[in-house]
Amino acid sequence: MPNDEPREAAHIPRHRDDYTPEAAAERRAFVEARAGSRLEHVGRYSFNPNILPGNIENFIGAAQVPIGLAGPLRINGEHAQGEFYIPLATTEGTLVASYNRGMRLLTECGGVKTTVVAQSMQRSPVFVFDDALKARDFGDWVEENFAAIKAAAETTTRSGKLISIRTFAVGPLRHLRFNYTTGDAAGQNMVGKATFAACEWIKANYPGGARYLMSGNTDTDKKHSQMNMLMTRGRRVVAEVVLRKDRLKALMRVDARDLFYHRQISLTGAFLAGSANNGQHAANGLAALFIATGQDAANVAESHAAIAYSQLLEDGDYYFSVTLPALIVATVGGGTGLATQRECLAMLGCAGSGKADKFAEICAAAVLAGDISLASAVVAGDWVSSHEKYGRNRPA
Repeated sequence: MPNDEPREAAHIPRHRDDYTPEAAAERRAFVEARAGSRLEHVGRYSFNPNILPGNIENFIGAAQVPIGLAGPLRINGEHAQGEFYIPLATTEGTLVASYNRGMRLLTECGGVKTTVVAQSMQRSPVFVFDDALKARDFGDWVEENFAAIKAAAETTTRSGKLISIRTFAVGPLRHLRFNYTTGDAAGQNMVGKATFAACEWIKANYPGGARYLMSGNTDTDKKHSQMNMLMTRGRRVVAEVVLRKDRLKALMRVDARDLFYHRQISLTGAFLAGSANNGQHAANGLAALFIATGQDAANVAESHAAIAYSQLLEDGDYYFSVTLPALIVATVGGGTGLATQRECLAMLGCAGSGKADKFAEICAAAVLAGDISLASAVVAGDWVSSHEKYGRNRPA
């Protein structure tokens, strides 16, 4: 009879100095022995593991995602100005080629105009009272004491600035949505620490005291929400271009009128589906850029939301814009200081402080290029054939 008695689970090896090649090799051997598979390529990487504290735990190696190059992409932004070559880390054939094609069109039409409209990062505690009246009165008190709350929050950070607190009443609850600017960091950890300090100050100073939970979930961290579409999370960035009808025809084999007609049909489909994006595929370019440059890839869940807008101009040219209302990017902190990620940011001139707005504009311009390329492929009828050509359907 087989022995069905539960066995004590073996613990993943840990060391006091856990970020060494030897510690990583021991963990690879540990999992190889239990999984029965080799980690030969996982264990090949070019950086010293001692740079990883704060980025990962139980390190065993690296996932090697191919990086392709697209461009040049001309950008005429407030912060990003000039021609850029864009690193895209992906395993999806056709993606780099498609974005490259879109970038060529945008560049030949004079480039993309980009604008950072707003910046805001949130944390959303909720305070709990006995009834709605007490919750309402608390909300009034928060508004009256904003300056003191702001001072308490900002004791924890040099870069974060509390700019407003929005309040929402639900029964005996008062949801608070703290809104910060965070400099060149994405800022989720920064604003979490600041908001905790603010809530502790509120708890100590509100007459009669106050109970709270640190997260009431109205910040919708790493989840899409209509609130973030309207109120901004991360950066709100617009990329826009006037596409010349002759270049559209020459490069994309589509007429501006047909492209505009397609937009009207596409809008109805997005409305019918309740989509967070009425454009084409912002998530593709953003995910590839995020992985290449050390952004938090999970933020694509929010950042991919987009509002596409177009006009057929009187001279037959085509105005096209994409607004990203919740683009969460950074050029300092997180994974941006790791080896290959830092190199890709440096390639864009976006490594280090003072570069986050520039990087946000590059991201938005890349999204615009991908959207116009895919839309043109759909209209021209070569969407499927291009994927066949570039290997999506290679035999296993």
